[in-house]
Amino acid sequence: MATPATAPKRAPGRRSVTGTRGIVAAGFLLPALVLLGALVVYPIAYSVQRSFFDRSGDSFAGFANYVEIFTDDTILTAVKNNAVWVVVAPTVATALGLIFAVLTERVRWGTAFKLVVFMPMAISMLAAGIIFRLVYEQDPDRGVANAVWVGVHDTFAESAGYPRARPLPVHPLEAAGGGAFITEEPVRAGTPAELPLVGVAPADMPEDAKPATAPPPAADGRITGTVWLDFTRGGGGTPNTIDARELGLPGIEVEAVKDGKVVATATAAADGTFSLPAEADGARLRLPESNFRERYNGVDWLGPSFVTPAIIGSYVWMWAGFAMVLIAAGLAGLPRELLEAARVDGANEWQVFRRVTVPLLAPVLAVVLVTLMINVLKIFDLVFIIAPGSVQDDANVLALQLYRSSFGTDAHLGVGSAISVLLLLLVIPVMWFNIRRIRKETRR
Repeated sequence: MATPATAPKRAPGRRSVTGTRGIVAAGFLLPALVLLGALVVYPIAYSVQRSFFDRSGDSFAGFANYVEIFTDDTILTAVKNNAVWVVVAPTVATALGLIFAVLTERVRWGTAFKLVVFMPMAISMLAAGIIFRLVYEQDPDRGVANAVWVGVHDTFAESAGYPRARPLPVHPLEAAGGGAFITEEPVRAGTPAELPLVGVAPADMPEDAKPATAPPPAADGRITGTVWLDFTRGGGGTPNTIDARELGLPGIEVEAVKDGKVVATATAAADGTFSLPAEADGARLRLPESNFRERYNGVDWLGPSFVTPAIIGSYVWMWAGFAMVLIAAGLAGLPRELLEAARVDGANEWQVFRRVTVPLLAPVLAVVLVTLMINVLKIFDLVFIIAPGSVQDDANVLALQLYRSSFGTDAHLGVGSAISVLLLLLVIPVMWFNIRRIRKETRR
């Protein structure tokens, strides 16, 4: 009976199947393994160990640091904000990237458009944070977002021009409630009404304001008058008198009120003059509160309510181009015959996009989405730079809280290490899903 042949033993120093000696292969791998251990494995192991010790690092604290993560209000806010980031930012960036890639596929200037959209990727997070800190400035004269918002608002809702204007006690106007002012005595035809105000800074005066003038008495029983800034730059001037260098207040609305009812209205011209019909004779003139409302200054983008969505907007601005480029590459590899077949069968462009293009792009969309999810779990720069110190707790995320807990005068390295371990645990499922999907695609 024949005995089975035994496998020949490899002679010392013999080459492997790949043609490489084992010692040589180990020599090439050793530096990489040393760097991997020093830069990845050791920091992870040390962070896990340190997370079980107290602030000083001398006493074992058990799971106390992990309990603090889920009981401290500031850290809980960071956890909630991270959840918002993971759900919203990758989804919006991927959706915009998909839209941009599909819409620019057939246009002649599509490459130029993609270049412009991708350009923010060349900017560092630090630079992008500085840019959007200026974009979200509350002052419409400095912040682009509020400049646009206020411009749109003022297009549909008239803005008051003199929010701080008021009469002095010696002036013939008195408070009428609600921020309005009214004349102390009724006005009569033939006697021009004089309505002086103060409290308007020269820099805030309208560009079309002209030197105030006293209108002549109207011959047809109309009521005429002037509303002006009773202030002479450099000093001088007489109260309640129109001086040569004093300006009219254009645009101010004047109402004639009789028995509590408005019988006539007029708007002051560039020199402050106005004219009311004869029905205003014997009425008291009122400057309604609409003349003195505070100007609309837009949205407080960096306030507690909007700071997180505002920062997510800056992130999408940066990363939508990244998503667009990857999706466009996947779109270029789609079999065109399937798209044309769907069109021949009578499908419109929306049906082709929803039922053919998107399913075929599903692997690419998954890669982009997962990549951005991993990226936003580590978001730090934008939040740290854009959010003012007064609302940083409201915009807090785990990476920022890790920095705040690990450095500074009140550092707690135990809590900081626990947060780093939590971030690692959050990233691992996403990475596992990505690796599993890549292996599945490789087997096809």
